[in-house]
Amino acid sequence: MGTMNISLPDPMKRWVEEQAKTGRYANSSDYVRDLIRRDRSRNEAIAEIQTSVNIGLASGPGATLDRSTFKSRMRAKYAGE
Repeated sequence: MGTMNISLPDPMKRWVEEQAKTGRYANSSDYVRDLIRRDRSRNEAIAEIQTSVNIGLASGPGATLDRSTFKSRMRAKYAGE
C-alpha cells in the first residue's frame, strides 16, 4: 500500500480526527479512504447516468406517451406474475 501525506487546515484536521474517534473508523486514514471510496462510487454513478442520457439524446426525438396504452401493455405483460 502506498503512503500519501496531505496538509489540512486545523479545523479539517480536527474534523477527521473526531470522525476517527467515533469508533466507526479505525483511524484517520480509514476515514479518508472511506471518503475516497464514496467519491469514486458517486463519480461512477454519475458517469453511468450521463451515458444513459447521451444514449437517449442520440436516439432522436421522443414520442408522446399514451398513458392508457402503456398501462394496458404493462398489465398484460405482468398479469401472470
